[in-house]
Amino acid sequence: MLFHVRMDVRLPRDLSAEETTRILAEEKAYSQDLQSSGKWRHIWRIAGQYANISIFDVADNDELHKLLSGLPLFKFMDIEVMPLLRHPSAIRDNDI
Repeated sequence: MLFHVRMDVRLPRDLSAEETTRILAEEKAYSQDLQSSGKWRHIWRIAGQYANISIFDVADNDELHKLLSGLPLFKFMDIEVMPLLRHPSAIRDNDI
């Protein structure tokens, strides 16, 4: 199943520089592992915001929830999820 996921990050102002550096490094490693596995198919930064739009390709809602809640920044995020279906007018057969 494909999901469009918007993630807005809201780091607390009182988070120490050391903790911020640590959690951002963990987030990067976690997200890149998911990208390498094919579960996190696309990620785009939203210009001017600490936010991204991503496409996940997972088995079901439960798997998506598990992956998202495993994000090191999860507790600092507002997340919006939209399930996606192939449009009948789409011309690309290779993008399920």
